[in-house]
Amino acid sequence: MPDVGGGEAPPGADDLLKVLKWVAWSVTALCVAGIFGVAARMAVDHSRGSGREHVRGLGFVLGACLLIGSASGIVGALV
Repeated sequence: MPDVGGGEAPPGADDLLKVLKWVAWSVTALCVAGIFGVAARMAVDHSRGSGREHVRGLGFVLGACLLIGSASGIVGALV
């Protein structure tokens, strides 16, 4: 059986890795912006006398952050 895990990267792999790093940075920034957005909506609604409706939205944003944060570990386990 040949070892398919060895070898050299194909041409253009460095550019692909650069794009993936940009995407990872951008998604992390979007997660932070999502948390700030939910927090701002919660603050505005609290000042108007309502609240607790945004807990679900915060759960979705935090779930997305958790998935994105663990993505490299998941891919590493699958590969």
